[in-house]
Amino acid sequence: MKRISLILFSAFLCMAMCGVAFSKTVIKLGVVTKPGSAQNVCAEKFKELVESRSKGEINVKIFHSASLGTETDILQQIQMNTVQMGIITLGPFDVFVPSVRVVGFPFMFKNFEQVDKILDGPLGNELLKDLESAGFKGLAFSENGFRHLTNNVRPVHTVEDVKGLKIRVMESELHKELWRVLGANPTPMGWPIYTELQQGTIDAQENPLWVIWTYKLFEVQKYLTLTGHVYSAHIDVANLSWFNSLPEKSQKLIRDCMMDAAHYERQWNRTNEAGFLAKLKKAGMIVDEHPDIASFKAKAVKLKDLPLFKDPRTKELLEKFLAATK
Repeated sequence: MKRISLILFSAFLCMAMCGVAFSKTVIKLGVVTKPGSAQNVCAEKFKELVESRSKGEINVKIFHSASLGTETDILQQIQMNTVQMGIITLGPFDVFVPSVRVVGFPFMFKNFEQVDKILDGPLGNELLKDLESAGFKGLAFSENGFRHLTNNVRPVHTVEDVKGLKIRVMESELHKELWRVLGANPTPMGWPIYTELQQGTIDAQENPLWVIWTYKLFEVQKYLTLTGHVYSAHIDVANLSWFNSLPEKSQKLIRDCMMDAAHYERQWNRTNEAGFLAKLKKAGMIVDEHPDIASFKAKAVKLKDLPLFKDPRTKELLEKFLAATK
């Protein structure tokens, strides 16, 4: 009996030393949005892919609907490794890694094809590498989409119509400065914002079409202007130390699954854009589909000369992105 026990113990010890896992890896993944939203589409596809391809050895627990707080809160929790991964809108990253803000430079990207070529290429990889300075592992870019302006005060056709609007912006220095330069009164605020719009605490907001529809902002916003002023990416990230502690095989699996999930979500967003616009019109929003974009661009270009882009690394990367998107 003692011999059998010794053999079993030796086998157990050998398996442990050889790296055989006796418990599943559980990944906590945070998003601020509710099911049906773009971040959630990506998160749920990632969960499906990684659990399937790992044959159940990796499980993903999604924390959605701001259950972990704002996107800034989630990023802080990823840094502390109390949450391992997140799918986070670009804006809040710029407090942690200033060079990230170059992706959101206004009116830089001309179309989705250009977005994919650059963010999936060397420049995108260079930017993801910058995230390591703040303890993040950049895995992929999924997307919010091109952002548009809504408000409940008046139609907006030229940049002069923006003057004085109390507008909610993300917790981002870039977005705050952009709307200040355009003439609005920006108020950084976490998500969601329906109540603040309903109560008139703010007049306006800016987001992709899927957000305006999914969060029923058409109920509290009368006017929609298709400005497309900023391409809004999500950055899909992990805690760097946690990621590096994983076996190489697991790292590759997680990276590949997130990239595939990001591509799936981008296609979902683009396929549904026309439908979201049609629904918003049907819901009663007054839509300006062809605003005077030149008037917006003329003011927005001033951002390049502000302190936001004076940091040498940020300035260097912005020049690279602007050259690539000419």
